[in-house]
Amino acid sequence: MAQENILGNYSTFRYLHGHKQSLSSSDGLRDRAGIPEVYLMSDVAQISENPDRSLSSSLHLSHAERHRRLMQWNDTQTDYPKDRCVHQLFEEQVGRTPDATAVVFENRRLTYRELNTRANRLAHCLLKLGVGPDALVGICIERSPDMLAGLLGILKAGGAYVPLDPRYPSDRLNFMLQDSGLKVLVTEELLRPRFSEFKDQLVCIDLDAISRESPENCCGKAKAENLAYVIYTSGSTGKPKGVQICHRSLVNFLVSMRSRPGLTGEDTLLAVTTVSFDIAALELYLPLIAGACVVLASRETAADGYQLRETLERTAPTVMQATPATWRLLVEAGWRGSKDLKVLCGGEAMPRDLVGELLTRSSAVWNMYGPTETTVWSTTSQITSSYGPITVGRPIANTEIYVLDSHLDPVPVGAPGELYIGGDGVARGYLHRPDLTAEKFIPNPFREQGCGARLYRTGDLARYQPNGEIECLGRIDNQVKVRGFRIELGEIESVLAEYPGARQNVVVAREGAPGDKRLVAYVAVGRAKSLPADALREFLKQRLPDYMLPSRFVFLEVLPLTPNGKVDRRALPVPGQMELAPQKE
Repeated sequence: MAQENILGNYSTFRYLHGHKQSLSSSDGLRDRAGIPEVYLMSDVAQISENPDRSLSSSLHLSHAERHRRLMQWNDTQTDYPKDRCVHQLFEEQVGRTPDATAVVFENRRLTYRELNTRANRLAHCLLKLGVGPDALVGICIERSPDMLAGLLGILKAGGAYVPLDPRYPSDRLNFMLQDSGLKVLVTEELLRPRFSEFKDQLVCIDLDAISRESPENCCGKAKAENLAYVIYTSGSTGKPKGVQICHRSLVNFLVSMRSRPGLTGEDTLLAVTTVSFDIAALELYLPLIAGACVVLASRETAADGYQLRETLERTAPTVMQATPATWRLLVEAGWRGSKDLKVLCGGEAMPRDLVGELLTRSSAVWNMYGPTETTVWSTTSQITSSYGPITVGRPIANTEIYVLDSHLDPVPVGAPGELYIGGDGVARGYLHRPDLTAEKFIPNPFREQGCGARLYRTGDLARYQPNGEIECLGRIDNQVKVRGFRIELGEIESVLAEYPGARQNVVVAREGAPGDKRLVAYVAVGRAKSLPADALREFLKQRLPDYMLPSRFVFLEVLPLTPNGKVDRRALPVPGQMELAPQKE
């Protein structure tokens, strides 16, 4: 094996958490400024003779290069109000601009003073019910100014909200109610029947009794280290898990976003994301701490490209955040764009062709990245061209990003590794899951022992660009993102296995058009040949939210296996090449 062959067609094996990785010339290592950082062993033959050894044993970083990875590229320390809670920042803004428009929904419009008053009335009610620091309060309200007042009211009372999507099936809502141990639930009269079996305190925000509470700011006792919210994400065991986020983490995130990508009191932000998806925190709170206006799109509008296009053209927002799937809906609906619009895109990988479409339709395009466990977004990147690597940029304020090998050593430029995140955005952990918290949130080996600093293991593959920006390469495990929602495929498989005759199944995300991922369920049915697809869909619909429902069912006699007995996902047939079960739209 000649040295120039290794550099020209880098095929040395690397084992990262049990997954075999390789680098080839397609990874763009040739002609990169970073290639001098890759040092090969003097006896190159050892690599081919020991293919099972970690590539990290063959790659060495100098002291200066290691310092650049661990310190220089993570030099993000910035002052922010560490002792403040999110609702306090809102109250301060109310004091500055009480008569400015805070929120618009269809024909309703509330000023900062009016929104604050509504939130205060609910907060006083919740205080009488015993809500205080770290007390979890469920909230299930359709998109409206009342939803926003409900969120703020819970925070003002000192509690932490648990968003419950009205469209979730009863089984999932009941699990979240039980797992979180909620004693208080805020909803509205229209949705009260959904919670007929809830035996604790049910508060309807639209009842006259709430309007008789005090309109003054209340003295909730929550501090920056207390919880602001718990959001449930998909879990590999078949049950979702609650991620606990503190006020300090959320405040750091919002203050960082106010600076970059930037938002001022002159802006209007169109909010399209369901509150059960953590990125909604940017859309709902960032305008309210910056003196801007948030326009709430209805659920129906946000899901329809033509309605969303009309709303964009009518309301003329200057900022909108959405997943690539939603931006594509707009483009396909004939949206021509606006040179006054700042585009924020995240939740899943941004397809290259979509970058080009958005650049010609906006004033700026920002690519955002971050898991729920590190408070919405952890990195940002302004994309100026559809050529070259589409990166997720650099860490936001007070955030650290590391790309590490399986020994927790930093990798060279261009080499893949697992992405770890540290800093002030790291969650407290998973609710009632100390085992999983210990597994995913580990002590930060690059900080002094005993300081309490932790890293979150994202499970994402990434690599450094020569300028220190991060390029994401996909998932290490069996977790995917579809239309911005993070999904554990194992959760769908676990639920599907409960259906008679569907015990052996596997679910994968297939990409048809670029950026358009769909879930496909493969079911081994033996000689039965098939199962009733409509019944399968209805069964899953009663147990999973819509975004976790497979678009297609493929029935096989047996599932293909690898030599070691695991399901061979690569051998699964592409749906278009065989008969599909009917899809019920």
